[in-house]
Amino acid sequence: MEGYVLAVGLALSACIAWAIGTNDMANSVSIAVGSRVLRLRTAVLMFVASLTAGALLQGYMVMKTLGRGIVEDLDLVCAISSSAAAFTWITTATLLGLPISTTHSITSAVAGVGLARQLIRGYGSVNLGILTTIALSWVTSPLSAMALAALVYAVAGRYLVEAVARRDRAARAVVVALTAFSAYSFGANDVANATGVYVATTSRYFGIPDAETMRYLALFSSVMIALGGLVLGRRVVVTLAYRITRLDVPSAIAAGFANAFTVWVFTTIPYLLIGYGLPISTTYAAAGSIMGVALVRSRSLSSIRTRSVITILLSWVATIPIAAGLGAVIYYLLAPTLGGTG
Repeated sequence: MEGYVLAVGLALSACIAWAIGTNDMANSVSIAVGSRVLRLRTAVLMFVASLTAGALLQGYMVMKTLGRGIVEDLDLVCAISSSAAAFTWITTATLLGLPISTTHSITSAVAGVGLARQLIRGYGSVNLGILTTIALSWVTSPLSAMALAALVYAVAGRYLVEAVARRDRAARAVVVALTAFSAYSFGANDVANATGVYVATTSRYFGIPDAETMRYLALFSSVMIALGGLVLGRRVVVTLAYRITRLDVPSAIAAGFANAFTVWVFTTIPYLLIGYGLPISTTYAAAGSIMGVALVRSRSLSSIRTRSVITILLSWVATIPIAAGLGAVIYYLLAPTLGGTG
């Protein structure tokens, strides 16, 4: 029975990883596509390779946070419930072309399931300390990316424009390199959204996963993320690449650097200091960096398509109650049937 339920859980993990790819691939490739440096097909291939590298080399840093940090003693029923809830909301948003936070989705779903279990069964608890730290990163990551992108463009924008005017291929090569860096940082941070909740589940049957198991989980997740991006990623790419503002090569460089560096810092530095990489929203960082460039470039809101931005922001706000509510409802429905497997 344990093996059967674990197989179901891994199948759900594949589903949520696929959903993450459909929505979050845009965070890495939108600058190259929007600035017309790379065609979408080429950008996707670069995304797949860099994503896998980031997942294998640093993905374990955030797996620990989602798998063992938010909810104490996470069991398979909780894992299945939270994965199903996140998958449902992420897929719905992708079909609507909304670049939501998949990190926000899975974290809210895990928290909702943890609260439901505490109310229904009276045991386990949500680690409010870790959850508060993660919530703080949701606010600081887009603001950090926005500020950094604005700073880079303000300092180097004139030189970048001149380089592009001289048809300097180096400027376009920088966009390509930053696309790879963004995908690497994304893989390091977001692979945990698909498999992190299974770190605790696996430890219930086989002990705490070792580094090799972490790498297998990361590879499994990155393959499914790549498939999701290949199959259905175009919808959200169009939103980030074209519907927030008009991207050119200079703005793509500033936005791409701010996005990639912000995600990498939140993944790596907290892990080195406190042992938990922070699962930030790569969508928030990507969108924030593009908005920051647009603001400093025009010094007003004139270059931002406000209707699209408002729609995106509303979808971000809706993610918390929708994902948490779905997680709680699914757990309530599954607990009587699968309760004995936890």
